[in-house]
Amino acid sequence: MIIWVLYDIENDRRRNKVAKICKQAGLYRVQFSCFLGTLTPNQKDTLRLQLEELIDETTDKVYIFPMSRSELQQTDLLGQAFDKKLVTDEIRALFF
Repeated sequence: MIIWVLYDIENDRRRNKVAKICKQAGLYRVQFSCFLGTLTPNQKDTLRLQLEELIDETTDKVYIFPMSRSELQQTDLLGQAFDKKLVTDEIRALFF
């Protein structure tokens, strides 16, 4: 499944750790606080648990949105947007 992770983390150290966890999960950085990629349901659950343990629930915000492949293909990308082809299993495997 395709996953979007968006976050607003106040603490620099925690924010950097969140980004590192997302990258280690094989997600592609779309913007500073926004990642996108393909994960299995188990990988998504693992990511959620890792982020949940890290963040401060009183100040931080993390959103994990699932998206179907057809919805991604219908997404309009304007300006310097990411390449939709980067969000595939083949490309994701290159990050490991």
